[in-house]
Amino acid sequence: MLNVGLIGAGRIGRVHAEAIAGHAQSKLSAVSDAVAEAAETLASAYGAQACTSEAVINDPAIDAVLIASPTDTHSDLIEAATRAGKAVLCEKPVDLDLKRAISCQQVAAATGQPVMVGFNRRFDPSFASLKQAYTSGDIGKAELLSITSFDPAPPPVSYVKTSGGLFRDMMIHDFDMANYLMGQAPITISAVGSSVVDPEIGAVGDVDTAVTTMTYANGAIAVIKNSRRAAYGYDQRVELLGAAGLLQAHNVLENTVVKSTVDGVVGAKPTYFFLERYMPAYRAEWDAFVGAVQTGMAMPVTLEDGVTALAMAEAATRSAKTGQPVALEDVF
Repeated sequence: MLNVGLIGAGRIGRVHAEAIAGHAQSKLSAVSDAVAEAAETLASAYGAQACTSEAVINDPAIDAVLIASPTDTHSDLIEAATRAGKAVLCEKPVDLDLKRAISCQQVAAATGQPVMVGFNRRFDPSFASLKQAYTSGDIGKAELLSITSFDPAPPPVSYVKTSGGLFRDMMIHDFDMANYLMGQAPITISAVGSSVVDPEIGAVGDVDTAVTTMTYANGAIAVIKNSRRAAYGYDQRVELLGAAGLLQAHNVLENTVVKSTVDGVVGAKPTYFFLERYMPAYRAEWDAFVGAVQTGMAMPVTLEDGVTALAMAEAATRSAKTGQPVALEDVF
């Protein structure tokens, strides 16, 4: 049984608490949060202890720490937890600053403790099946990847101000998905972005609509499309064109009913937000983490993966500002 300490009792922390408590081989033992009341409420719901993050990290009975706190705390907490001998699962991104993330990676590596970064979409059943089909050679060599990721509505501007920007906060999931599916990082990144959904987002220096094009050493191309608003729901699709065929992962819908009449054909909308869409992925992610810790196998998503995705976000941010493509190697 893996005794787990959870740092962060906000929305994503509650998602992880459910996954931890629902797993046969893990137990939620302790919860901490900067807001003590939030930690106490979540801890009491699962029979855990509410305490400080320092207490979680230094408790010898805690085997693993799940970090779901604000991004600016991630690197410090990863370093502290690994130095204390804990296995770590940390929400994305590793940090908002690439140099700090690289430093964190080096510190954690020196401890020898396993660290996994929470790119949960790798564990989505549809995306994982698409990856398996590609790896099996079903469509031959990959030539063109298209990733669509649209949120149903923009976040509050107060969140945007501290998020690190759309490329680091939102598209970073898609950067990691591209690396996962293509089996490699791109060599150049070109991005454009604008604020057409909410002028206030533009006023604080961010974008809410963006397209990024990536080129690979073998000539393949990937395109990522992000928007902070899709009126019809949470739009999450992947399409991979290969030399011998096409793989597609469509949206998860509210239901599978299709009404066909003389007036037309109507189906359900996509599920509304990430909690509905990706809860199975969060459970599968946690199962993979527990399995890796218990068997000593390599983590399926590493700190290096997190640093690479952050470097891609940095390259896209620079490209969107300058209007020029950026070589990924130039941002490290």
